[in-house]
Amino acid sequence: MSGMTSQPPLRAVLFDRDDTIAYTDPGVYREAALWAAQTFGLDPHEVGAGMQAQWQARAFSWWHLRTQAQEDAFWDEYSLELAGRLNLTPTQAAQLSARYPYEAFMKPVPDARTVLEGLRARGLRLGVLSNTLPSIDRTLAFLGLGDLIDVAVATCTVGIHKPDSGAYRHALHALGLDAPEVLFIDDKPENVNAARDLGLHAALIDLSGETPGALHSLGEVAGLVDRLGVASPTAEAR
Repeated sequence: MSGMTSQPPLRAVLFDRDDTIAYTDPGVYREAALWAAQTFGLDPHEVGAGMQAQWQARAFSWWHLRTQAQEDAFWDEYSLELAGRLNLTPTQAAQLSARYPYEAFMKPVPDARTVLEGLRARGLRLGVLSNTLPSIDRTLAFLGLGDLIDVAVATCTVGIHKPDSGAYRHALHALGLDAPEVLFIDDKPENVNAARDLGLHAALIDLSGETPGALHSLGEVAGLVDRLGVASPTAEAR
């Protein structure tokens, strides 16, 4: 029909990190608690509870951090607070933090690398946009996914967090693409809705499988990409 315009083909997929391509493994808390109990003579249950309470107490207290140096200072302060909570010396708490840093509690979701490799093989650029600390490159490398990511944006470094539209615009600029050329995947409905409002394709993912209509595994992203259509190699070389 005349007057109708077609959507441009897809050129990139932009992922959230936590509960999308990675998850926090509670088993690492148990492992860390056992290590601290054996090393410092503590009760493992108290250590595990104390570590989780410390993280919850500092939830989102890091949103103001902009640089890696500021993040390093944050973790030094965090370690001292953990020492008080667990009745450790500062040196002991530093040992615990060094053995189990922030990224050690993360695991890639099932088949994450295979899925991302498949998307890359189809000529798509891959990005990560996460409400997280400046150390996003280090966490992605720890997950074994860093080499597959073209653009990784930690919103702390931008100073604007999802679902603020500025966070998405920053990621689009870094990818060098327009909103209709990008598919965004996130586990929070408000972030998905904000992406759609800006013109990105967007889909909710719920790895628990409880949300009707959501993607329930990372592997389902490939089918969504098929339905949207991928740019040809000739078009991608524009």
